[in-house]
Amino acid sequence: MALLWIYPSLLFFLLPSLTPSQALRNYPENEVTLLDSMSALGDLGWEAYPAEGWEEISVMDESNTPMRSYQVCNVMEANQNNWLRTRHIPRDGAQRVYIEIKFTLRDCNSLPGVPGTCKETFNMYYYESNNPNLWFIKESQYVKIDTIAADESFTQTDVGDRVMKLNTEVRDISNLSKKGFYLAFQDVGACIALVSLRVFYKKCPLTVLNLAQFPDTVTGGDSALVEVRGSCVNDSEEFEVPRMFCSADGGWLVPIGRCVCKPGFEEHKDYCQPCRTGSYKASAMDAYCSKCPPHSYSHQEKASECSCDKGYYRADMDPRSMACTRPPSAPENPISTLNETSVTLEWSPPRDTGGRGDVAYNVHCKKCSGEGRECSPCGSGVHFIPRQFGLSLAKVQVTDLLSNTNYTFSIEAVNGVSDLSPNPKQLVVVNITTGQTVSVILKERKSKDSITLAWQGPDRPNGAIVEYEVIYYEKNQRDQNYTVLKTKANVMTVEGLKPGTTYVFRVRARTDGGYGSYGGEIELETSHEDMLAIGDPNQSTILAVSIAGGIVLLIFLVACFVVSGRHCGYIKAKQDPDEEKMQFQHGRVKLPGSRTYIHPHTYEDPNQAVRDFAKEIDASNIRIERVIGAGEFGEVCSGRLKLPSKREIYVAIKSLKAGYSEKQRRDFLSEASIMGQFDHPNIIRLEGVVTRCKPVMIITEYMENGSLDTFLKKHDGQFTVIQLVGMMRGIASGMKYLSDMNYVHRDLAARNILVNSNLVCKVSDFGLSRVLEDDPEAAYTTRGGKIPIRWTAPEAIAYRKFTSASDVWSYGIVMWEVISYGERPYWEMSNQDVIKAIDEGYRLPPPMDCPVVLHQLMLDCWEKSRSDRPKFGHIVNTLDKLIRNPNSLKQLANISVWEDATTPELSVNTVEEWLDAIKLGQYKDNFATAGYVTLDSILYISINELRKMGVTLVGHQKKILSSVQSLQAQGTHVHV
Repeated sequence: MALLWIYPSLLFFLLPSLTPSQALRNYPENEVTLLDSMSALGDLGWEAYPAEGWEEISVMDESNTPMRSYQVCNVMEANQNNWLRTRHIPRDGAQRVYIEIKFTLRDCNSLPGVPGTCKETFNMYYYESNNPNLWFIKESQYVKIDTIAADESFTQTDVGDRVMKLNTEVRDISNLSKKGFYLAFQDVGACIALVSLRVFYKKCPLTVLNLAQFPDTVTGGDSALVEVRGSCVNDSEEFEVPRMFCSADGGWLVPIGRCVCKPGFEEHKDYCQPCRTGSYKASAMDAYCSKCPPHSYSHQEKASECSCDKGYYRADMDPRSMACTRPPSAPENPISTLNETSVTLEWSPPRDTGGRGDVAYNVHCKKCSGEGRECSPCGSGVHFIPRQFGLSLAKVQVTDLLSNTNYTFSIEAVNGVSDLSPNPKQLVVVNITTGQTVSVILKERKSKDSITLAWQGPDRPNGAIVEYEVIYYEKNQRDQNYTVLKTKANVMTVEGLKPGTTYVFRVRARTDGGYGSYGGEIELETSHEDMLAIGDPNQSTILAVSIAGGIVLLIFLVACFVVSGRHCGYIKAKQDPDEEKMQFQHGRVKLPGSRTYIHPHTYEDPNQAVRDFAKEIDASNIRIERVIGAGEFGEVCSGRLKLPSKREIYVAIKSLKAGYSEKQRRDFLSEASIMGQFDHPNIIRLEGVVTRCKPVMIITEYMENGSLDTFLKKHDGQFTVIQLVGMMRGIASGMKYLSDMNYVHRDLAARNILVNSNLVCKVSDFGLSRVLEDDPEAAYTTRGGKIPIRWTAPEAIAYRKFTSASDVWSYGIVMWEVISYGERPYWEMSNQDVIKAIDEGYRLPPPMDCPVVLHQLMLDCWEKSRSDRPKFGHIVNTLDKLIRNPNSLKQLANISVWEDATTPELSVNTVEEWLDAIKLGQYKDNFATAGYVTLDSILYISINELRKMGVTLVGHQKKILSSVQSLQAQGTHVHV
């Protein structure tokens, strides 16, 4: 301590004056302090060797609070080797710790008489150990952290004026593995005061995002990200596994997945709150609780569905949002039309349908015979067309009834809840009696070309006999042709027959109640000669009476010649096979094998599609605040939506301009019919529509940052690669969801991606979308309309065929837009040049600073053959792997847009032409003012010079420097 004889107060003045605010420091939330010498209440107790080296001292700050520190100043003696070692510092599980030291150091030149061995630096070391009580460590066992030099040193004048400044240095130690470590400071001949030492590590603090809680997480041992799986908060469940990445600087990055509130709970800030009484939430996929539908109630909180009022019911297949309903009343106004042994029954729908639209009808049949009118089920001999049960129309035909028989038909209306009601079903009853059979041919006379018949009418006709019908045909020739004749008498002569031929005759009667059944078959043969054949002793008497009575024979009716067994409409058709069974899902009929997505154009009434998929919102619940844009059909505004029993939310409002046609209204609302079928965190969410008043509006969630292309241009160069990949991953996840629903977007581009305040990207604009057929390889062929050439796959341009594979091509273009911060694909090439270049194999080169793996994924999306392109599920998995392994993104592609020889070449001769060529003409005055007026003058321009000139956007700087490199290689020709 020889210097103290020259400057006895030196040790005191090595320490600057500290205020209480300097001594009591508030540290960032993401830093955990392991050691802070400023907070020590007593001696630090560090080991110093040799003993005459470092010395512990105590000084008072301005509030008279003692501070402990160490200092050394053996500058008058050569070959100094003074060590100061801390106590054992537990690492608390951290793999990487930071050491912050504050110190002062005396300028050697300000010390008179000090030999040349005076130093202005000191060394810092560490030693890892599981033993907290080591008393000796060899110097060779320490690991050097760094040599510490002062940015500010002080002189004797500074000591007198008390204006010395603290030096602050921060170093870190990585990959620690033992329980703790020791720090050591080596002085080799300097005049130093070690004012404070703080040892800390960084963590990502506990946070809640998307209803998932992410715990305090210690950062990794190096720059790698730490993947953390979140746990759903109380009363929520996983929709997609929630994950985030903890960065090396203690910040959370790239949220993936989310939790949703369980049935009976709704999201409120960062937790799930129970549905209040009178409300419910049936599915975790629903965002908020809803008021109980009509005729239902919930008397307790946390209801996942509302119970039905007495007398009302809900079927198993009914959505929980549907009102409770009841069975229908009986059908009304039954009408029966009897014809032969068949009857047609018709009726009116029930006056009360029970509040449902799935009313069907069942017909029960009973057969009654005898004087006692004993009745029994009709059995399988009677047939119903189209069927007996589950009729959708209020009409049925019953065939193959017995003649001269009483029938009772009971018709009931049923709906989806009829079987749930304990009350008997309400019926309407129809009674009919069928006609009787002409059973006996009494007389007959025959000649070589005619036969005369006489018969006895029914014993108990069902009303007055109107006429008789005679049907005949050659034996064994019924399937070829037959003849039908009619008469009001009970005798008939059939002429024009073939001699010596056997004919079969049948007769039936028609009364006011309809036709009866045919009597039994009678076979009669014409004579070979003209003679009278009497088959009965009384026949001559009957013929005489007939002639005397002037029986008038009716003219033959036109014969019916029918081929292949179809008998002029008098032979009943075979019953159709049972109809294919249908399934009901969410109140709509769903045929087996049908796709999940339902295109609005498949509806006969497009308005029904809107009612099925979009919620009607009362216009009084909407407050429009400002215009934010214009669409094809009208203005786009932002505003607020406040629904009853729900919190107010920000929304975007598309309105249909006045004077629209009905077709424009349908086209406008068809987008809502499409959006309403989607529920995914990366698909724009439909809140509802306004159709019952003007203007017609579509209400969607509000995306604060607008379209992705504009957002990227505004923040050129401001995001990390990981953040950009996170955006791409969100878009791919949304497109995978659409693809899984067999849905093709057709206009995927950055302009149609919206970004919210959390940088979550969501697919929007479904105006050009089309649905795929059931065959996953099928394509939809358009009938015209504009195609976005720069984003569209070659097969879609050439043949107007769009598939999920063509959406993958468009996704590759979107990736390129994201990495280039909204650059226009193919720059100023014309559409025809783009089509030709792609057909010849040209593909967009990687943008500036584009990782190789991302450009390769783009190229995979741009494979010429559709089958060679990756599916969206594969793309999502690939991006997830890149996010988990950021090192894979470090290798950059070294090809720039200006070096690609396949792009069209444009010659430029001046700086102004060059700036126009690279679309940065706004900097002409900047270059001219700075003196860059010739192409040669810009060949060696630096980034610092660009900043001085006012070119501050990172993306513009990169584009200029890349173009300058091209100019250096190619002379005065720039490729665009």
